[in-house]
Amino acid sequence: MECDRVVVLVVVVLLCFQFEASIGLTFSSKLIHRFSDEAKSLSISRKGNASGDLWPKRYSFKYFQLLLGNDLKRQRMKLGSQKNQLLFPSQGSQALFFGNELDWLHYTWIDIGTPNVSFLVALDAGSDLLWVPCDCIQCAPLSASYYNISLDRALSEYSPSLSSTSRHLSCDHQLCEWGSNCKNPKDPCPYIFNYDDFENTTSAGILVEDKLHLASVGDHTARKMFQASVVLGCCVVLIFYSGSSWCGRKQGGSFFDGAAPDGVMGLGPGDISVPSLLAKAGLIQNCFSLCFDENDSGRILFGDRGHASQQSTPFLPIQGTYVAYFVGVESYCVGNSCLKRSGFKALVDSGSSFTYFPSEVYNELVSEFDKQVNAKRISFQEGLWDYCYNASSQELHNIPAIQLKFPRNQNFVVHNPTYSIPNHQGFTMFCLSLQPTDGSYGVIGQNFMIGYRMVFDIENLKLGWSNSSCQYTSDSADVHLAPPPDNKSPNPLPTNEQQSIPRTPSVAPAVAGRTSSESSAASLLIPFLHLMIPLLLLLVK
Repeated sequence: MECDRVVVLVVVVLLCFQFEASIGLTFSSKLIHRFSDEAKSLSISRKGNASGDLWPKRYSFKYFQLLLGNDLKRQRMKLGSQKNQLLFPSQGSQALFFGNELDWLHYTWIDIGTPNVSFLVALDAGSDLLWVPCDCIQCAPLSASYYNISLDRALSEYSPSLSSTSRHLSCDHQLCEWGSNCKNPKDPCPYIFNYDDFENTTSAGILVEDKLHLASVGDHTARKMFQASVVLGCCVVLIFYSGSSWCGRKQGGSFFDGAAPDGVMGLGPGDISVPSLLAKAGLIQNCFSLCFDENDSGRILFGDRGHASQQSTPFLPIQGTYVAYFVGVESYCVGNSCLKRSGFKALVDSGSSFTYFPSEVYNELVSEFDKQVNAKRISFQEGLWDYCYNASSQELHNIPAIQLKFPRNQNFVVHNPTYSIPNHQGFTMFCLSLQPTDGSYGVIGQNFMIGYRMVFDIENLKLGWSNSSCQYTSDSADVHLAPPPDNKSPNPLPTNEQQSIPRTPSVAPAVAGRTSSESSAASLLIPFLHLMIPLLLLLVK
């Protein structure tokens, strides 16, 4: 044992002297082509392998075939860098808002199929499935004028038979949850989905696979257009009664009444959601962001993980699985007053127009809000909310912020949690846009997300957020997510390197040019000695 220590000690000392002697020297190494005679001789001497398949004759057909094969492997490896890119619908990343006319949800245009057909789909982080109306017999009206909205194109319905890239998902497909109900494993896969936040609302039918048209923006790359395979629901509601079934092409509940008449894009963490499918295909990191601004607009970006300075909180599992974007609220404040009641779980759901808190939390919070607001409370029979106030347009009213506190001192601040209705009987009326729920968990809806860049990081199981005005340039490779005007520092969308590597102060060229070689050598020697000294102390013990 002592002999071994002496040997190791001698080796370490020699390495130190060798390292010191090498400082300031220039190293060189001979390059050998992998298929050269020299490389072949080395391989034979070490492994005794001289197979003609591994060492083809130079400039032969097999030789060039191997070179081409290696090039293709490198290209496939480089495709992995596509995960650094950002994707958005080919029509643009803009999210649209139509208020009460389309049930207070945000929408975006997407193109599906070959030839492509456009759909105005609601953005729903509370569900997983992308579905569109399919070969309708009785569906919601597809005329924009019916909803009193102005669009530059008509709403559409999907027909698998008219898309050359469409194919049915079979019952034995891994994404077919209802496959056990099929008589034949090769039958089209059925689906049925009930929306808990819309009473008696169901989307059901068959699953198909088709192409979603996308645009990409990567690090220092121009905008590119391409297609990706996704799974979508061909909305055909199944109605069961008296042990038999009738199949009709129609929508049920709120969707028939006008909420999301042209479909829904589910953005949940499930395997069938669009973000999950794009990530599984190796096109993006498994994350996306939503941003809703003050001007009833916003944007969606797939593969956006946010930036290092954003705040974040982990998602919570429900019965051991991450079925939705649940977070844990530890406490909450109104203005400068933080309330003592214990926290609660909340679902972060862009498909929910408004925000809901458990009844006990709601009652305590609205009571404190009512104490702090500097305006007259009124009863508004036409309204959706219980706490509404009148204030003249000249009167300054103090609207206290609502703050949600998360683990690790992460704070989510809603600076103005109200909706304003101007010119109501000569006054400006505003209401606290918060409602109670009898459930054990709350829902953070899109009205609380306004002014934030919300990052749903499925890969790392966390929610991120940062202030943003959601500005972007749709016709260029640069996507700008600027902060609010009162923030002086720009907030451009970071590159992948900026997300993972902390920034370090740059050195001015003039200063860098005067740096001596001795200082560079010393900077290399110091960490080397720090590594070796503990080893020496260990050996001499």
